[in-house]
Amino acid sequence: MTAERLVVIGGDAAGMSAASQARRLKGPDELSIVAFERGHFTSYSACGIPYWVGGDVAERDDLIARTPEEHRARDIDLRMRTEVTEIDVAGQRVRALDLGSGESYWTGFDKLVIATGARPVRPALPGMDAPGVHGVQTLDDGQALLESLDRAPGTGRAVVVGAGYIGVEMAEAMLKHGFEVTVLNRGEQPMATLDPDMGRLVHDAMDGLGITTVNRAEVTAIRTGSDGRVRAVATGDASYPADVVVLGIGVEPETTLARAVGLPLGPHGGLLTDLSMRVVGHDNIWAGGDCVEVLDLVAGRTRHIALGTHANKHGQIIGSNVGGGYGTFPGVVGTAVSKVCDLEIARTGLREKDARAVGLRYVTATIESTGRAGYYPGARPMTVKMLAEYRTGRLLGVQIVGRDGAAKRVDIAAVALTAGMTVEQMTALDLGYAPPFSPVWDPVLVAARKAVTAVRRAGTA
Repeated sequence: MTAERLVVIGGDAAGMSAASQARRLKGPDELSIVAFERGHFTSYSACGIPYWVGGDVAERDDLIARTPEEHRARDIDLRMRTEVTEIDVAGQRVRALDLGSGESYWTGFDKLVIATGARPVRPALPGMDAPGVHGVQTLDDGQALLESLDRAPGTGRAVVVGAGYIGVEMAEAMLKHGFEVTVLNRGEQPMATLDPDMGRLVHDAMDGLGITTVNRAEVTAIRTGSDGRVRAVATGDASYPADVVVLGIGVEPETTLARAVGLPLGPHGGLLTDLSMRVVGHDNIWAGGDCVEVLDLVAGRTRHIALGTHANKHGQIIGSNVGGGYGTFPGVVGTAVSKVCDLEIARTGLREKDARAVGLRYVTATIESTGRAGYYPGARPMTVKMLAEYRTGRLLGVQIVGRDGAAKRVDIAAVALTAGMTVEQMTALDLGYAPPFSPVWDPVLVAARKAVTAVRRAGTA
Protein backbone atom coordinates (compact mmCIF):
# COMPACT_ATOMS: atom_id res chain seq x y z
CA MET A 1 0.00 0.00 0.00
CA THR A 2 1.32 3.43 -0.97
CA ALA A 3 1.66 5.83 1.95
CA GLU A 4 -0.43 8.99 1.93
CA ARG A 5 1.53 12.22 1.63
CA LEU A 6 1.11 15.15 4.00
CA VAL A 7 2.58 18.45 2.80
CA VAL A 8 3.19 21.19 5.36
CA ILE A 9 3.80 24.81 4.35
CA GLY A 10 5.70 26.53 7.16
CA GLY A 11 8.32 25.16 9.54
CA ASP A 12 7.61 26.95 12.79
CA ALA A 13 5.18 26.37 15.67
CA ALA A 14 1.94 25.29 13.98
CA GLY A 15 3.45 23.56 10.97
CA MET A 16 6.05 21.46 12.73
CA SER A 17 3.79 20.70 15.69
CA ALA A 18 1.29 19.31 13.17
CA ALA A 19 3.98 17.31 11.38
CA SER A 20 5.43 15.96 14.62
CA GLN A 21 2.05 14.95 16.06
CA ALA A 22 1.00 13.28 12.82
CA ARG A 23 4.28 11.34 12.82
CA ARG A 24 3.66 10.15 16.39
CA LEU A 25 0.36 8.65 15.26
CA LYS A 26 1.42 7.24 11.89
CA GLY A 27 4.74 5.82 10.75
CA PRO A 28 6.42 6.60 7.41
CA ASP A 29 4.97 3.45 5.83
CA GLU A 30 1.47 4.92 6.34
CA LEU A 31 2.14 8.65 6.02
CA SER A 32 5.02 10.42 4.32
CA ILE A 33 5.52 14.02 5.46
CA VAL A 34 7.13 16.78 3.42
CA ALA A 35 7.55 20.20 5.05
CA PHE A 36 8.70 23.40 3.36
CA GLU A 37 10.34 26.29 5.24
CA ARG A 38 11.66 29.35 3.43
CA GLY A 39 13.82 30.56 6.32
CA HIS A 40 16.96 29.28 8.03
CA PHE A 41 15.37 28.00 11.27
CA THR A 42 12.52 25.81 12.48
CA SER A 43 10.46 25.52 15.66
CA TYR A 44 11.72 28.62 17.39
CA SER A 45 10.20 31.15 19.79
CA ALA A 46 9.59 34.41 17.95
CA CYS A 47 8.12 35.73 21.22
CA GLY A 48 11.56 35.41 22.77
CA ILE A 49 13.35 37.59 20.22
CA PRO A 50 13.00 40.87 22.19
CA TYR A 51 14.56 39.15 25.23
CA TRP A 52 17.43 37.80 23.16
CA VAL A 53 18.03 41.25 21.66
CA GLY A 54 17.82 42.77 25.15
CA GLY A 55 20.33 40.29 26.59
CA ASP A 56 18.01 38.35 28.91
CA VAL A 57 18.46 35.30 26.65
CA ALA A 58 22.15 34.71 26.04
CA GLU A 59 22.20 32.83 22.74
CA ARG A 60 20.04 32.76 19.62
CA ASP A 61 19.96 28.97 19.67
CA ASP A 62 18.37 29.02 23.13
CA LEU A 63 15.16 30.04 21.33
CA ILE A 64 15.17 26.99 19.05
CA ALA A 65 13.04 24.12 20.33
CA ARG A 66 13.89 21.66 17.55
CA THR A 67 16.40 21.87 14.71
CA PRO A 68 15.84 20.71 11.11
CA GLU A 69 18.13 17.75 11.78
CA GLU A 70 16.00 16.68 14.75
CA HIS A 71 12.84 16.84 12.64
CA ARG A 72 14.49 14.82 9.86
CA ALA A 73 15.56 12.20 12.39
CA ARG A 74 11.83 11.65 12.99
CA ASP A 75 11.24 10.81 9.33
CA ILE A 76 9.99 14.24 8.31
CA ASP A 77 11.30 15.37 4.92
CA LEU A 78 12.01 18.97 5.88
CA ARG A 79 13.22 21.20 3.06
CA MET A 80 14.81 24.40 4.29
CA ARG A 81 15.24 27.63 2.34
CA THR A 82 12.41 26.42 0.09
CA GLU A 83 9.40 28.64 -0.48
CA VAL A 84 6.01 27.42 -1.66
CA THR A 85 4.93 29.82 -4.40
CA GLU A 86 1.66 28.27 -5.55
CA ILE A 87 -1.05 25.89 -4.39
CA ASP A 88 -3.00 23.88 -6.95
CA VAL A 89 -6.09 22.86 -4.96
CA ALA A 90 -7.78 20.85 -7.73
CA GLY A 91 -4.56 19.08 -8.70
CA GLN A 92 -3.57 18.51 -5.05
CA ARG A 93 -0.03 19.78 -5.46
CA VAL A 94 2.17 22.72 -4.48
CA ARG A 95 4.92 24.47 -6.41
CA ALA A 96 8.11 25.02 -4.40
CA LEU A 97 11.13 27.22 -5.12
CA ASP A 98 14.56 26.25 -3.81
CA LEU A 99 15.93 29.66 -2.81
CA GLY A 100 19.50 28.43 -3.05
CA SER A 101 19.53 26.76 -6.45
CA GLY A 102 16.59 28.60 -8.02
CA GLU A 103 15.00 25.26 -8.97
CA SER A 104 11.18 25.21 -9.03
CA TYR A 105 9.19 21.97 -8.84
CA TRP A 106 5.77 20.52 -8.02
CA THR A 107 5.02 18.19 -5.09
CA GLY A 108 1.72 16.34 -4.79
CA PHE A 109 -0.26 15.94 -1.58
CA ASP A 110 -3.12 13.91 -0.19
CA LYS A 111 -3.39 16.23 2.81
CA LEU A 112 -2.14 19.81 3.13
CA VAL A 113 -1.37 21.96 6.17
CA ILE A 114 -1.05 25.72 5.67
CA ALA A 115 0.99 27.30 8.46
CA THR A 116 2.38 30.37 6.72
CA GLY A 117 2.28 32.56 9.84
CA ALA A 118 2.00 36.34 9.82
CA ARG A 119 3.97 39.16 8.24
CA PRO A 120 4.96 42.40 9.99
CA VAL A 121 3.02 45.48 8.99
CA ARG A 122 5.50 47.64 7.06
CA PRO A 123 3.91 50.82 5.69
CA ALA A 124 4.87 51.89 2.16
CA LEU A 125 6.59 55.08 3.28
CA PRO A 126 9.76 56.78 2.00
CA GLY A 127 12.90 55.26 3.53
CA MET A 128 11.12 52.31 5.13
CA ASP A 129 13.58 49.85 3.54
CA ALA A 130 16.69 51.83 4.48
CA PRO A 131 19.56 50.16 6.37
CA GLY A 132 18.98 50.54 10.09
CA VAL A 133 15.20 50.02 9.88
CA HIS A 134 14.26 46.65 11.39
CA GLY A 135 11.22 44.47 11.73
CA VAL A 136 11.30 41.82 14.43
CA GLN A 137 9.59 38.66 13.20
CA THR A 138 12.27 36.01 12.63
CA LEU A 139 15.60 34.99 14.13
CA ASP A 140 17.26 36.47 11.06
CA ASP A 141 15.55 39.79 11.90
CA GLY A 142 16.88 39.64 15.45
CA GLN A 143 20.42 38.93 14.27
CA ALA A 144 20.29 41.83 11.80
CA LEU A 145 19.07 44.17 14.54
CA LEU A 146 21.86 43.15 16.91
CA GLU A 147 24.43 43.79 14.19
CA SER A 148 22.89 47.20 13.56
CA LEU A 149 23.07 48.03 17.27
CA ASP A 150 26.75 47.11 17.30
CA ARG A 151 27.37 49.62 14.48
CA ALA A 152 25.49 52.44 16.20
CA PRO A 153 27.31 55.14 18.21
CA GLY A 154 27.98 54.50 21.89
CA THR A 155 25.22 56.91 22.92
CA GLY A 156 22.84 55.85 20.18
CA ARG A 157 19.25 56.91 19.63
CA ALA A 158 16.56 54.34 18.92
CA VAL A 159 13.07 55.07 17.67
CA VAL A 160 10.44 52.36 18.07
CA VAL A 161 7.44 52.76 15.79
CA GLY A 162 4.38 51.28 17.48
CA ALA A 163 3.48 50.75 21.13
CA GLY A 164 1.87 47.33 21.19
CA TYR A 165 3.42 44.21 22.69
CA ILE A 166 6.44 44.12 20.38
CA GLY A 167 6.87 47.89 20.58
CA VAL A 168 7.09 48.09 24.36
CA GLU A 169 9.23 44.95 24.60
CA MET A 170 11.67 46.33 22.01
CA ALA A 171 11.74 49.69 23.81
CA GLU A 172 12.99 47.83 26.87
CA ALA A 173 15.59 45.98 24.78
CA MET A 174 16.88 49.26 23.32
CA LEU A 175 17.05 50.76 26.81
CA LYS A 176 19.18 47.83 27.99
CA HIS A 177 21.61 48.54 25.15
CA GLY A 178 22.08 52.04 26.53
CA PHE A 179 20.12 53.82 23.80
CA GLU A 180 18.05 56.92 24.19
CA VAL A 181 14.60 55.53 23.33
CA THR A 182 11.60 57.23 21.75
CA VAL A 183 8.37 55.34 21.06
CA LEU A 184 6.07 56.78 18.40
CA ASN A 185 2.48 55.66 18.86
CA ARG A 186 -0.35 56.71 16.61
CA GLY A 187 -2.98 55.76 19.21
CA GLU A 188 -4.34 57.63 22.20
CA GLN A 189 -2.16 55.66 24.64
CA PRO A 190 0.38 52.81 24.46
CA MET A 191 -0.95 49.25 24.40
CA ALA A 192 -4.09 49.61 22.33
CA THR A 193 -5.06 46.14 23.55
CA LEU A 194 -5.98 47.91 26.79
CA ASP A 195 -8.57 50.61 27.37
CA PRO A 196 -7.03 54.10 27.25
CA ASP A 197 -7.31 54.62 31.02
CA MET A 198 -5.18 51.51 31.58
CA GLY A 199 -2.87 52.42 28.72
CA ARG A 200 -2.20 55.69 30.51
CA LEU A 201 -0.68 53.72 33.40
CA VAL A 202 1.72 52.08 30.94
CA HIS A 203 2.61 55.48 29.49
CA ASP A 204 3.37 56.92 32.93
CA ALA A 205 5.54 53.93 33.82
CA MET A 206 7.47 54.14 30.54
CA ASP A 207 8.14 57.83 31.21
CA GLY A 208 9.45 56.86 34.64
CA LEU A 209 11.84 54.39 33.02
CA GLY A 210 13.28 57.11 30.78
CA ILE A 211 11.42 56.07 27.61
CA THR A 212 9.89 59.00 25.72
CA THR A 213 6.46 58.04 24.41
CA VAL A 214 4.77 60.26 21.83
CA ASN A 215 1.08 59.50 21.29
CA ARG A 216 -1.04 60.42 18.25
CA ALA A 217 2.17 60.40 16.19
CA GLU A 218 1.63 59.32 12.58
CA VAL A 219 4.92 58.41 10.91
CA THR A 220 5.23 59.92 7.42
CA ALA A 221 8.78 59.01 6.37
CA ILE A 222 12.14 57.59 7.37
CA ARG A 223 14.88 60.11 6.66
CA THR A 224 18.30 58.91 5.60
CA GLY A 225 21.81 60.34 5.36
CA SER A 226 24.21 60.50 2.43
CA ASP A 227 25.20 56.89 3.09
CA GLY A 228 21.59 55.76 2.78
CA ARG A 229 21.26 54.75 6.43
CA VAL A 230 18.48 55.92 8.68
CA ARG A 231 18.97 59.28 10.40
CA ALA A 232 15.52 60.27 11.65
CA VAL A 233 11.82 59.38 11.73
CA ALA A 234 9.42 62.06 10.54
CA THR A 235 5.85 62.54 11.71
CA GLY A 236 3.32 65.12 10.60
CA ASP A 237 4.78 67.85 12.79
CA ALA A 238 8.17 66.67 14.09
CA SER A 239 11.34 64.76 13.35
CA TYR A 240 13.02 62.33 15.77
CA PRO A 241 16.75 61.56 15.36
CA ALA A 242 17.49 57.85 15.05
CA ASP A 243 20.51 55.61 14.61
CA VAL A 244 18.24 52.56 14.68
CA VAL A 245 14.51 52.21 13.96
CA VAL A 246 12.51 49.21 15.18
CA LEU A 247 9.07 48.52 13.72
CA GLY A 248 6.53 47.26 16.24
CA ILE A 249 3.36 48.15 14.34
CA GLY A 250 1.89 44.67 14.46
CA VAL A 251 1.35 41.79 12.07
CA GLU A 252 -1.25 40.57 9.62
CA PRO A 253 -2.01 37.03 8.42
CA GLU A 254 0.28 35.78 5.66
CA THR A 255 -2.41 34.38 3.38
CA THR A 256 -1.12 35.39 -0.04
CA LEU A 257 -1.11 31.77 -1.30
CA ALA A 258 -4.54 31.05 0.18
CA ARG A 259 -6.07 34.22 -1.27
CA ALA A 260 -4.69 33.44 -4.73
CA VAL A 261 -6.62 30.15 -4.89
CA GLY A 262 -9.80 31.40 -3.29
CA LEU A 263 -9.61 29.71 0.10
CA PRO A 264 -12.08 31.29 2.57
CA LEU A 265 -10.76 34.29 4.51
CA GLY A 266 -12.33 36.15 7.41
CA PRO A 267 -12.77 39.89 7.99
CA HIS A 268 -9.21 40.22 9.30
CA GLY A 269 -7.65 38.43 6.32
CA GLY A 270 -7.01 35.13 8.10
CA LEU A 271 -8.03 31.68 6.91
CA LEU A 272 -11.34 30.35 8.23
CA THR A 273 -11.39 26.86 9.71
CA ASP A 274 -13.85 24.61 11.50
CA LEU A 275 -13.36 23.28 15.02
CA SER A 276 -10.95 20.61 13.77
CA MET A 277 -8.80 23.35 12.12
CA ARG A 278 -9.85 22.10 8.68
CA VAL A 279 -10.21 24.92 6.14
CA VAL A 280 -13.91 25.55 5.59
CA GLY A 281 -15.14 23.75 2.48
CA HIS A 282 -11.96 21.70 1.93
CA ASP A 283 -11.81 18.21 3.39
CA ASN A 284 -8.08 17.65 2.85
CA ILE A 285 -6.68 21.10 3.80
CA TRP A 286 -5.97 22.28 7.35
CA ALA A 287 -4.57 25.59 8.59
CA GLY A 288 -3.24 26.86 11.90
CA GLY A 289 -1.11 29.43 13.65
CA ASP A 290 -0.84 33.12 12.83
CA CYS A 291 -2.41 32.73 9.36
CA VAL A 292 -5.88 31.82 10.69
CA GLU A 293 -8.70 33.59 12.48
CA VAL A 294 -10.03 32.13 15.72
CA LEU A 295 -13.39 32.38 17.45
CA ASP A 296 -13.57 34.86 20.31
CA LEU A 297 -15.68 32.98 22.86
CA VAL A 298 -16.76 36.18 24.60
CA ALA A 299 -17.63 38.33 21.58
CA GLY A 300 -18.86 35.48 19.38
CA ARG A 301 -16.83 36.74 16.40
CA THR A 302 -13.59 35.68 14.74
CA ARG A 303 -10.36 37.52 15.55
CA HIS A 304 -6.76 37.41 14.38
CA ILE A 305 -4.45 36.79 17.33
CA ALA A 306 -0.81 35.98 16.61
CA LEU A 307 0.44 34.02 19.61
CA GLY A 308 2.69 31.00 19.91
CA THR A 309 0.38 29.43 22.49
CA HIS A 310 -2.43 29.19 19.95
CA ALA A 311 -0.13 28.10 17.12
CA ASN A 312 1.23 25.14 19.08
CA LYS A 313 -2.28 24.05 20.08
CA HIS A 314 -3.47 24.36 16.48
CA GLY A 315 -0.57 22.19 15.33
CA GLN A 316 -1.28 19.50 17.91
CA ILE A 317 -4.95 19.39 16.90
CA ILE A 318 -4.20 19.34 13.16
CA GLY A 319 -1.60 16.60 13.60
CA SER A 320 -4.03 14.51 15.62
CA ASN A 321 -6.75 14.82 12.99
CA VAL A 322 -4.40 14.19 10.07
CA GLY A 323 -2.89 11.21 11.87
CA GLY A 324 -6.19 9.50 12.52
CA GLY A 325 -6.90 10.83 16.00
CA TYR A 326 -9.33 13.54 17.02
CA GLY A 327 -9.08 17.05 18.41
CA THR A 328 -10.86 20.41 18.32
CA PHE A 329 -9.97 24.03 19.02
CA PRO A 330 -13.09 25.71 20.44
CA GLY A 331 -11.76 29.29 20.51
CA VAL A 332 -10.05 31.82 22.74
CA VAL A 333 -10.86 34.54 25.24
CA GLY A 334 -8.01 36.79 24.14
CA THR A 335 -5.50 36.42 26.96
CA ALA A 336 -2.08 38.07 26.61
CA VAL A 337 0.69 39.30 28.89
CA SER A 338 3.75 41.46 28.38
CA LYS A 339 6.20 43.63 30.27
CA VAL A 340 8.41 46.66 29.94
CA CYS A 341 11.24 46.43 32.49
CA ASP A 342 9.50 45.57 35.78
CA LEU A 343 6.05 46.78 34.71
CA GLU A 344 3.71 43.88 33.92
CA ILE A 345 0.77 44.23 31.53
CA ALA A 346 -2.08 41.74 31.07
CA ARG A 347 -5.49 41.51 29.48
CA THR A 348 -8.17 38.96 28.69
CA GLY A 349 -11.64 39.19 27.21
CA LEU A 350 -13.17 42.39 25.87
CA ARG A 351 -12.18 46.03 26.11
CA GLU A 352 -14.90 48.63 26.38
CA LYS A 353 -14.89 49.30 22.64
CA ASP A 354 -15.04 45.56 21.91
CA ALA A 355 -18.15 45.21 24.06
CA ARG A 356 -19.79 48.16 22.33
CA ALA A 357 -18.90 46.76 18.90
CA VAL A 358 -20.88 43.57 19.54
CA GLY A 359 -23.80 45.35 21.17
CA LEU A 360 -23.13 44.43 24.79
CA ARG A 361 -24.07 46.77 27.61
CA TYR A 362 -21.63 46.65 30.47
CA VAL A 363 -20.40 48.14 33.72
CA THR A 364 -16.79 48.64 34.77
CA ALA A 365 -14.92 48.46 38.06
CA THR A 366 -11.34 49.59 38.64
CA ILE A 367 -9.42 48.97 41.86
CA GLU A 368 -5.90 49.47 43.17
CA SER A 369 -4.37 46.83 45.38
CA THR A 370 -1.05 45.10 46.01
CA GLY A 371 0.38 41.78 44.90
CA ARG A 372 1.15 40.72 48.48
CA ALA A 373 -0.27 41.53 51.89
CA GLY A 374 0.29 45.26 52.37
CA TYR A 375 2.48 44.71 55.42
CA TYR A 376 4.69 42.10 53.72
CA PRO A 377 8.07 43.40 52.45
CA GLY A 378 8.13 44.10 48.74
CA ALA A 379 4.39 44.63 48.26
CA ARG A 380 3.91 46.66 45.06
CA PRO A 381 0.79 48.30 43.66
CA MET A 382 -1.33 46.99 40.82
CA THR A 383 -4.44 48.24 39.08
CA VAL A 384 -7.20 45.85 37.97
CA LYS A 385 -10.04 46.85 35.65
CA MET A 386 -13.02 44.55 35.15
CA LEU A 387 -15.91 44.61 32.68
CA ALA A 388 -19.18 42.82 33.47
CA GLU A 389 -22.35 42.53 31.44
CA TYR A 390 -25.15 44.89 32.40
CA ARG A 391 -27.68 43.19 34.73
CA THR A 392 -26.49 39.59 34.17
CA GLY A 393 -23.08 40.23 35.71
CA ARG A 394 -21.34 37.90 33.26
CA LEU A 395 -17.61 38.60 33.23
CA LEU A 396 -16.59 40.23 29.94
CA GLY A 397 -12.97 41.22 30.42
CA VAL A 398 -10.10 42.06 32.77
CA GLN A 399 -7.01 44.26 32.39
CA ILE A 400 -4.13 44.40 34.87
CA VAL A 401 -1.16 46.76 35.08
CA GLY A 402 1.31 46.48 37.93
CA ARG A 403 4.40 44.79 39.30
CA ASP A 404 5.27 41.91 41.59
CA GLY A 405 3.45 39.09 39.79
CA ALA A 406 0.59 41.19 38.47
CA ALA A 407 0.44 39.77 34.95
CA LYS A 408 -0.20 36.10 35.64
CA ARG A 409 -3.19 36.96 37.81
CA VAL A 410 -5.02 37.44 34.53
CA ASP A 411 -5.16 33.64 34.29
CA ILE A 412 -7.82 33.64 37.03
CA ALA A 413 -9.98 35.82 34.82
CA ALA A 414 -9.21 33.76 31.70
CA VAL A 415 -10.52 30.62 33.37
CA ALA A 416 -13.59 32.48 34.64
CA LEU A 417 -14.29 33.83 31.13
CA THR A 418 -13.93 30.40 29.57
CA ALA A 419 -16.34 28.97 32.14
CA GLY A 420 -18.85 31.79 31.55
CA MET A 421 -18.82 32.85 35.20
CA THR A 422 -20.47 35.94 36.62
CA VAL A 423 -18.53 38.39 38.74
CA GLU A 424 -20.61 37.31 41.74
CA GLN A 425 -19.57 33.70 41.23
CA MET A 426 -15.97 34.84 41.01
CA THR A 427 -16.08 36.37 44.49
CA ALA A 428 -16.49 32.85 45.91
CA LEU A 429 -13.42 31.40 44.16
CA ASP A 430 -11.16 29.53 46.57
CA LEU A 431 -7.81 31.06 45.64
CA GLY A 432 -4.52 30.42 47.38
CA TYR A 433 -3.52 32.87 50.11
CA ALA A 434 -0.41 33.60 52.14
CA PRO A 435 1.04 37.08 52.83
CA PRO A 436 4.06 36.64 50.50
CA PHE A 437 1.74 35.84 47.56
CA SER A 438 -1.48 37.78 48.00
CA PRO A 439 -3.61 39.92 50.28
CA VAL A 440 -6.47 38.08 52.00
CA TRP A 441 -8.67 39.29 49.15
CA ASP A 442 -6.80 38.77 45.89
CA PRO A 443 -6.84 41.92 43.69
CA VAL A 444 -8.89 40.13 41.01
CA LEU A 445 -11.53 39.23 43.60
CA VAL A 446 -11.54 42.78 44.97
CA ALA A 447 -12.32 43.96 41.45
CA ALA A 448 -15.03 41.30 41.15
CA ARG A 449 -16.66 42.50 44.39
CA LYS A 450 -16.69 46.07 43.11
CA ALA A 451 -18.11 44.87 39.79
CA VAL A 452 -20.92 43.06 41.63
CA THR A 453 -21.88 46.36 43.27
CA ALA A 454 -21.82 48.11 39.89
CA VAL A 455 -24.06 45.42 38.36
CA ARG A 456 -26.56 45.71 41.18
CA ARG A 457 -26.67 49.47 40.91
CA ALA A 458 -27.17 49.23 37.15
CA GLY A 459 -30.07 46.83 37.70
CA THR A 460 -31.92 49.34 39.84
CA ALA A 461 -31.23 52.34 37.62
